[in-house]
Amino acid sequence: MRVGIEVGGTFTDLVAVERGEVRVVKVPSTPRSPDIGAFNALEVAGIAPGAVTDLVHGSTVATNAILERRGAEIAFIATAGFRDILFMQRHDRRQIYDLHYRKPVPPVRRRDCFEVVERIGSGGEVLLALDEETVRRDLIPALRAGGYGAVAICLLSAYAEPVHEKRLRAIIADAIPGVRIACSHEVAPEFREFERASTTALSAYVQPVIDGYLDRFEAALGKAGFSGHFSVMQSNGGRIPAVAMRSNAISALLSGPAAGVVGAIRQAGRSERGNLITFDMGGTSTDVALVRDGLPSLAPETEVDGLPIRTPVLDINTVGAGGGSLVWIDDGGMLRVGPRSAGADPGPACYGRGGTQPTVTDAHVVRGTIRPDAFLGGGMKLDANAAHKAFESIAGRLGMNVREAAAAAIRLAVANIVRAIQLVSTERGRDPRDYALLPFGGAGPLLAAEIAEELGIREILVPPNPGVISALGLLSADYAMAQGVTRRMPLDNDAPGALLAEHGRFREAAGRAFASMGLEGALEHTLEVDMRFVGQAFEIPVAVDPGHLPSLTAADLGDRFAEAHQRVYLHGGEPGRTVELVGLRFGVRHPLEALPEVRERASNLSRPEAAEVTTGGRVVAARLADAASLLEGEAVIGPALVEGYSSTTWVPPGWRIARDGAGNMLMRKEG
Repeated sequence: MRVGIEVGGTFTDLVAVERGEVRVVKVPSTPRSPDIGAFNALEVAGIAPGAVTDLVHGSTVATNAILERRGAEIAFIATAGFRDILFMQRHDRRQIYDLHYRKPVPPVRRRDCFEVVERIGSGGEVLLALDEETVRRDLIPALRAGGYGAVAICLLSAYAEPVHEKRLRAIIADAIPGVRIACSHEVAPEFREFERASTTALSAYVQPVIDGYLDRFEAALGKAGFSGHFSVMQSNGGRIPAVAMRSNAISALLSGPAAGVVGAIRQAGRSERGNLITFDMGGTSTDVALVRDGLPSLAPETEVDGLPIRTPVLDINTVGAGGGSLVWIDDGGMLRVGPRSAGADPGPACYGRGGTQPTVTDAHVVRGTIRPDAFLGGGMKLDANAAHKAFESIAGRLGMNVREAAAAAIRLAVANIVRAIQLVSTERGRDPRDYALLPFGGAGPLLAAEIAEELGIREILVPPNPGVISALGLLSADYAMAQGVTRRMPLDNDAPGALLAEHGRFREAAGRAFASMGLEGALEHTLEVDMRFVGQAFEIPVAVDPGHLPSLTAADLGDRFAEAHQRVYLHGGEPGRTVELVGLRFGVRHPLEALPEVRERASNLSRPEAAEVTTGGRVVAARLADAASLLEGEAVIGPALVEGYSSTTWVPPGWRIARDGAGNMLMRKEG
């Protein structure tokens, strides 16, 4: 039995596969103890942990530790003269018109930042040896006195030569046994000192939290008789054994959103769709990503709470527009949606758990696109009166009735999501009309058609059980590793040979790492080269097939760079201008066997023939259909609600939806 459990902000989702049979469960999350929600999901699904052979887990534990500032007390060690790098940061301002703007607060106090005397040049040469005597005399006693849960080491140019970081770690580990130590040359071996320092500090900050969470989870699993493989999802779209996560917790930051993209790609592949815009609308946020030819894009960096994190992540754009996002009016009298959320506790007003503020989910109940008796296949009854009451204050302030206010909130949520999709498509030279929209998450299919209309997208692919696609993605994910390194060199005839040598070193290291995790067999490798014109501030990633490295020429690389530059900047650059290679991004995967076909979870819910839905400023009678009963080729013409266990799909007037041979539902605009 293979089980994937994804802990979201509002619900914890489980997908289990055993001998071709698929089980799907959603239970409320427990934000204070996410592991409790995971075990609740196992209990509701009727699964004994001892029967599970492969358990994959994804959660927001690391992200929440940063957002809620619940990480460890850490010390930060830098080269002499660079103690304040985490506080100086960059010179940009995120809100240029905010007179009270303050830079993001790092996870360490200034008094906990220390310096050591040493210096490595940008080329890796030792300019000043590490002063070990001062380290033992002054630094070690200060670290002991601080009682820190972890130590972050980020020395200047350690990405080029880590000898001093390694030696400093050895001295600290020998003097203070058991202390967790994060070194920048392992966490983020790339140039740009602030980003590298921020990543290393955050890795040290969340490592004890992740270790404690995994310790509790594994102890509970062991007590329940579990003896199978336990792995954790990473931000790069691949899983890794839980034991390996203990050396680099920062890679688990965006595991939930990454799992959703992986699950969406695998399910869309069954319908032979490779060009996708994935749209994951859960309880607290919406995540969008662009997929080309079945491959998601990897970004070298992301941010959490305004702090940069230099680690490979799936290129996902997130906005605060989930089902639990609060609807409110700002000081200027403007209607807003998010980024604050009702979360799982108390949740939307219609959940009946004490929430009184209106949310997007409440707006759907008022509009009629969520029927209170049909939520979670009838397993959770919603309070329609509470949803209406929550919108009364906003409706009064806007001079609208409750239905109009709810419709306005939904239009605003649609606008926010459309803008997020444009950031990953239009603004990167991709026309969204060339892609199919794939909505998932509990709230995704409710807004998919309206978002598609705004973007000119004519095809929507709704997967089975869309509310648990992230959990499905956990099971679909291969074991994977990704690493970025800085290697600056001019684009000349020596560059292809240097690339081949660097990739050879990575292949050997990756092979040893996978073997140490007990993962034998063929590995699939990828390579991206960050390139730019000399003098440019930012690089452009250029994909290179590792299998073509032996025959690659400098001219080939130049042509690929010019093509990528044209796509991003609409010109190929000035002829004769010098091009340089700046960084290399290696990826490796250990493929797993494909999952069996997943079908919609059946429901015994009885339903009337139609329901009233507000759309386009009028109330229409929407046909009701059961997602699990929809046969291949059977079409449902809008207006209609196709209700499933984990989500409802809204089919507006002028749209039609039909089940295809792969179990997905294809929705197209008529005419």
